[in-house]
Amino acid sequence: MMISIFAMVINTSFTPLLFLSLLFLIFMSKYLFLIMMRTSTSTSTTRLPPGPIPWPIVGNLPELVKNKPRFRWILSLMDEANNAGIACIRLGGVHVILVKCPVIAREFLKKHDALFASRPITMATHYSSRGFLSVVDAPLGEQWKKMRRLVASEVLSHARLKWLLHKRVEEADNLVRHIYSQCCHEGGALVNVRSVAWHYSGNVIRKMMFNRRYFGDGREDGGPGFEEEEYVGAIVTVLFLLNAFCVSDYMPCLRWLDLDGHEKQMKRAISIINKYHDPIIDERIKSWRECTSSPDRTSQDLLDVLILAKNSNEKPLLSVEEIKAQVADLVYAAIDNPSNAAEWALAEMMGQPQILTRAVDEIDRVVGKERLVQESDLSQLNYVRACAREAFRLHPIAPFNVPHVSVADVNVAGYFIPMGSHVLLSRVGLGRNPKVWDDPTNFKPERHLGDGSSKPVQLSEPELRFISFSAGRRGCMGTELGTEMTVMLLARLLHGFTWTLPRGVLTVDLSESKEDLCLAKQLFLQAKPRLGAHVYPSC
Repeated sequence: MMISIFAMVINTSFTPLLFLSLLFLIFMSKYLFLIMMRTSTSTSTTRLPPGPIPWPIVGNLPELVKNKPRFRWILSLMDEANNAGIACIRLGGVHVILVKCPVIAREFLKKHDALFASRPITMATHYSSRGFLSVVDAPLGEQWKKMRRLVASEVLSHARLKWLLHKRVEEADNLVRHIYSQCCHEGGALVNVRSVAWHYSGNVIRKMMFNRRYFGDGREDGGPGFEEEEYVGAIVTVLFLLNAFCVSDYMPCLRWLDLDGHEKQMKRAISIINKYHDPIIDERIKSWRECTSSPDRTSQDLLDVLILAKNSNEKPLLSVEEIKAQVADLVYAAIDNPSNAAEWALAEMMGQPQILTRAVDEIDRVVGKERLVQESDLSQLNYVRACAREAFRLHPIAPFNVPHVSVADVNVAGYFIPMGSHVLLSRVGLGRNPKVWDDPTNFKPERHLGDGSSKPVQLSEPELRFISFSAGRRGCMGTELGTEMTVMLLARLLHGFTWTLPRGVLTVDLSESKEDLCLAKQLFLQAKPRLGAHVYPSC
């Protein structure tokens, strides 16, 4: 073909248009030749995972832009393209490796964990981490190692969580008080389960972080005020954008155009969060670093822990920006998973009342009806834990885990993974994989009870048959806290109240939202107190 093209040049009068056309043909010939080599190569060590043929330069970005929501196009592509459990799409110059087979997932995050321990540089993570200063989104390097050591040993350790137990109890009580105040009259009341779940999770992490429930005055019944609603709404926006596929992340030269409008949305959401965080943090830092009149003063919350962390020279370990970045990082990580799992679990139970009855009976057997369930009871609530675990499996909060980036060329599962590839484990593909799970689309908590032993059911899944808290070096360090928050939220809802469908509603619509994996419609249920009035926290 190349000879034919040069023959045309010799035998045809030259024009600029013809010259450009010939350059295009030469380029396309080279491209098609590479594609042919890729598809015909039989040696597995030089073969990328299967996937759609990319366009020159832009890769599969045209398809990504055309098909919305983008994550659903990628999920459908994985289902249609192959049965190998791994696929590859190229977005700009980035190979995005998609995985839905747990065996291959374990090869990435266990066997080759060290090679996939970095993170991508994206617009959303740049803003959310104040320039990659916090632990979750920092690329592999000294900053990540420093923050990881601090968070693991000082912030989310078992001892630290035990120290903060009373703050979580306060917020569990506030949750019950808030719902009870709405439904204590005859006939109960219609309760927005998603709203109370979101704000419970927000209250817990705010109390642990800032030693305060509200940024404003809140409501007398324990519910959120305007400030908390604005704040949680901004966090929801940030979490949504962190999971979005932004075109400029793969074609940085286009970032100034903000084609998706994501950067504008992210700036607005971050500014709202900073409006509430920064004054508290600045004042607390000033109080600790400038005030010496209270030598016996002790830390009260996680913000104090971050401020008081010292390096080997007994100097502050973290800068002001690092403290602010890590505070936000911990808040983002604490809110969405517990609330989503509880809402989905309760929605599924409405369609399978035998599950609801069994879970409530277990709580009554372990706790009784003369007090509210406490964290010390949770290890004995295996069926409730199984319900939460099943919600994580079937209804993950995000379609993919946080991306891993390869720091070197490597062969995984017989395929070539180039350096710089983004590896995404499909939470949906793993958790609903029919090769792994029997009847994968049905909510069946019993599948997690195993041999019926008394050992507590774990919400984590180290074998990556689904993803709740991920695994490997970049796995979630807040697994213990996330487990306690999720099971406590679900247990308090089940123990404290009788839940029924609203009048005139026959079934709960279990459809997923088109834009994310939440319920398409927020869950509204009729709630009535099921315990004696003396058990409920007073206003």
